Amino acid sequence: MKQFYLSLSLILISISAIAQIPSNYYDSAAGLNGYSLKTELHNIISTGYQQNSYDNLYTGYQTTDVDLYYENDGTVLDMYSEKPAGTDAYNYNHTSGDQCGNYNSEGDCYNREHLIPQSVYNQALPMRTDIHQVIPTDGKVNGQRSNFPFGIVSSPSWISTNGSKVGNYTTVGYNGQAFEPIDEFKGDIARAVLYFAVRYEGQVGNWNFPMFDGSNDKVFTDWALDLLLQWHANDPVSQREIDRNNAAYNYQNNANPFVSHPEYAQLIWNPNPDVTPPTTPTMLVAFNPTDNSVNLDWNASSDNVAVTSYNVYIGGTLAFNTSNTTTSTVVNGLQPDTMYCFTVTALDANANESAISNEVCETTTNSGTGTQDCVTETFENISTSSSSYTDVNWTGDNGLTWTATEARTDQMINGKAIVIDGRGSTMGTLTSPTISGGIGNLTLTTKRVFGGSTGDLSVYVNGVLKGTVPYDNTVQTTSLSGINTEGNVSVTISENTSQGDRVAIDDLSWTCYSVLGTETFNETSDISIYPNPIAGSTLTIKTKRPLPYTIYDVLGQRVKSGTTDEKTINVSNLNNGLYLIKIKTPSGNITKKLVKQ
Repeated sequence: MKQFYLSLSLILISISAIAQIPSNYYDSAAGLNGYSLKTELHNIISTGYQQNSYDNLYTGYQTTDVDLYYENDGTVLDMYSEKPAGTDAYNYNHTSGDQCGNYNSEGDCYNREHLIPQSVYNQALPMRTDIHQVIPTDGKVNGQRSNFPFGIVSSPSWISTNGSKVGNYTTVGYNGQAFEPIDEFKGDIARAVLYFAVRYEGQVGNWNFPMFDGSNDKVFTDWALDLLLQWHANDPVSQREIDRNNAAYNYQNNANPFVSHPEYAQLIWNPNPDVTPPTTPTMLVAFNPTDNSVNLDWNASSDNVAVTSYNVYIGGTLAFNTSNTTTSTVVNGLQPDTMYCFTVTALDANANESAISNEVCETTTNSGTGTQDCVTETFENISTSSSSYTDVNWTGDNGLTWTATEARTDQMINGKAIVIDGRGSTMGTLTSPTISGGIGNLTLTTKRVFGGSTGDLSVYVNGVLKGTVPYDNTVQTTSLSGINTEGNVSVTISENTSQGDRVAIDDLSWTCYSVLGTETFNETSDISIYPNPIAGSTLTIKTKRPLPYTIYDVLGQRVKSGTTDEKTINVSNLNNGLYLIKIKTPSGNITKKLVKQ
């Protein structure tokens, strides 16, 4: 232990001595856009580049990837195992004893993960040793990621202890296996991949990778570019990334321009951005009220590019986003005998939002038969009875499609049950459809079958680990309370550890989570915005739960938007001057003045 504290103190001293990226580093790129900007950035970050050995990466990680942000314990900061809101399942020290080596399970050792796999460029230098795109990760998760591209995994075949997922990704242009990191680090990874495209301009067009289009200018396929720019926008640059970029510059004498200047991504790949909002949704109607839900239907909007989703508002407050172009939805989580007023807006891929639709109001019933359950799944609609472990799809009690992987369908608990197999390296999972109304508390019945030991199942909501549910050889019903996630949710359940057991699951349900009209926000105690005036490039907004925000300039034009679950907001692209920030809360909008200086 004494040796660990000594190494931690040396790490802190080393980090404090890291050189800053020169203030004039990007001067020659000023005023450029499109691929001319990309080429100039290539020249900037390639000139003076200092190539290090492959083994020396571990030395570099002692300054670039140190956890001084979450547990703040000086251990290796691994994006594939870090749990930003909880305790990590395991940690590694910056010592050779924790490096791989051989591994069988998560937590055995850590090694070097190439975000663009080595096989793409035949392990050539300097790509293989470039610390901007070679990061420290757990060996097991690195192996599971394999050489898959990054993507959105809706039905995972494997989930790490922090919620990173492997599974199929289906989009226009790609249908295959992909790896999805947790939301906290999607922007970090996207900016590293964008860096790779710039740093190796002139070579990357010769390499074969599902995310690449074979060119040296655009580099990425349409689906990959859309994904990277979306992750880049939704997960802004954090202080941790800024510190890593400075440390990487100190290590190999070049920087990632998309960390220093996030606006470069749009200037290169979207120099003439779409600013035209969709047309207004029309003919919104509300119908079929129950004690706790109301159906909505409306006429589709149109757009100069494409409508991507719709926002549903209740009483002028954003309730949820449909995440698709379907022009109907069910609003769950409502109170009996209460009138609710609804409006809808349309969104395009560039987050342009239409004007508000007509408002419709509907009163929920008070029959006494409604419940606050958003989901009840009995598994009775599974049509097969098979002892083979395979992928299973069925229409659930709610009329939507459920999915299980490595699952069998011949076992019973209170009725039909689904059995997921957690024994192998590819562990079975149970995944719900995406359902509106949020999730408050989850209840399910479990039983271990065919021998084994006691254990736990992990419960993920939208890819984020929310807790565990125990199982043994007896029938037990467990409730996981306080999940409290709003909006559209999808739940995935899997074995908590590798080499687990076969577990039957029955009678799964969860309550809605909606605080609309029941939660008030105190502007002084519940919302914190700092620093103000803004002297640097970051702004922090803290609220007691995620809320949508929009920043406007003095002309009333939107310059930035997002949700307050972001730890920091990058405002480096804002000019000095006066701005207004509007935060939507369940009890109304709160507007504050910001000063950038």
